[in-house]
Amino acid sequence: MKWSGSSKLLVAAVLVLLVVAGIALVLRDSPNDETAEKAETAAAPVDPKTPWTGTWATVMQDGKGAGFQAETLRQVVRASIGGDSVRIRLSNEFSSAPLTVSAVYLAKHLTAGTVDPGTNAHVTFGGADSVTVKAKGTVVSDPVAFRLPAGTDLAVSAYLPQPVGSVTQHESANRDNYVASGNQSTKASLSGLRSFYNYSFLAGVDVQNPSAEGAVVALGASITDGYDSTWNENRSWHNLLARRLGDDGRTVGVLNAGISGNSMLQDGVGQSALNRLERDVLAQTGVKWVIVADLGINDLGGADESGGDRLVAGLRQLIQRSHTAKVKVLCATLVPFAGSEGYSSTGEAGRKVFNDFVRSADSGCDGVVDFDTAVHDSADPTRWNSRFDQGDHMHPNNAGMEALAAAVDTALLARATANS
Repeated sequence: MKWSGSSKLLVAAVLVLLVVAGIALVLRDSPNDETAEKAETAAAPVDPKTPWTGTWATVMQDGKGAGFQAETLRQVVRASIGGDSVRIRLSNEFSSAPLTVSAVYLAKHLTAGTVDPGTNAHVTFGGADSVTVKAKGTVVSDPVAFRLPAGTDLAVSAYLPQPVGSVTQHESANRDNYVASGNQSTKASLSGLRSFYNYSFLAGVDVQNPSAEGAVVALGASITDGYDSTWNENRSWHNLLARRLGDDGRTVGVLNAGISGNSMLQDGVGQSALNRLERDVLAQTGVKWVIVADLGINDLGGADESGGDRLVAGLRQLIQRSHTAKVKVLCATLVPFAGSEGYSSTGEAGRKVFNDFVRSADSGCDGVVDFDTAVHDSADPTRWNSRFDQGDHMHPNNAGMEALAAAVDTALLARATANS
């Protein structure tokens, strides 16, 4: 068969088109790094009926620090479990004036206030870019499609367009958060940034994950708050517990409801545990368990004349109220504090009364976490084992935090489905 000149040109053109199409197909199936990064953060659709579960939380307190002047805050949280849809909770509970927040974005935090801009996701409130939280109020954002793996550091950036004298806050974040002038929410790096050390108006982060079993809340004082564990490294015992659960294939949110200096019975540094139980524990998203941790040490540090009986009565009340809300209670024994500034023989006697009750068969606890045995000196059980003592004879070092986390028998968090 003979080919005309025009036929040869036609065949050549077709071949060129096929080659181009093949190259395009290869490029489409072999994404570059930028495309791959976006694919990592693109969320798959989530059934709207999937329950929400808390992945991170902190406890709000009175705003006592400096306010903000038309600035962007970038606050960093560690996700205990992952999900494909995220929402955040903002709190103005301890303020007497409304709080306006706008230009809120989620992104993967890299380091020192820098985020991956390819992961930026806009957060809205009722479809709007801005929200005004009334005095004493809280708001929850709209759901955001965002792939958040467990253990990820998530940056929440928000612009405060109006000067704020003080904000509802958690006093110690145990990490650096960041602030800069003007609206810089979408920027990868903040220009002129400076650090601050609390959590301001950011109270919680929830996720949708079909595998989630629920959340456990760590209710306590300074030890639970992570006091003096290594800064910026998420080394508190509740962070370490989250890692253990993840390593065991469990999808359980671990939420921190610790306040340094807090007490079981008396308002002081924050409301007492009994007065804040509903808000800080029972109202947490997807809560199924609470671990009552180092509450009581600060009560006994004042040489409580009751010798521990009032603490026992307080724990009984906490258990009953939690059970009414269908939340199981794991009771932790109180760690030793001999040699610390607040120690007294009366306080030590009260600690023994409390610990004996927690270990008793009729305590009403759904399980016991023996923090005391995990960290005390076997030669003198009133004192910390020196391996775990931060140095003030009251708080754990990093090794002590690991010992506390290891003391939690995760089998006590009985497996449950999200819909149970």
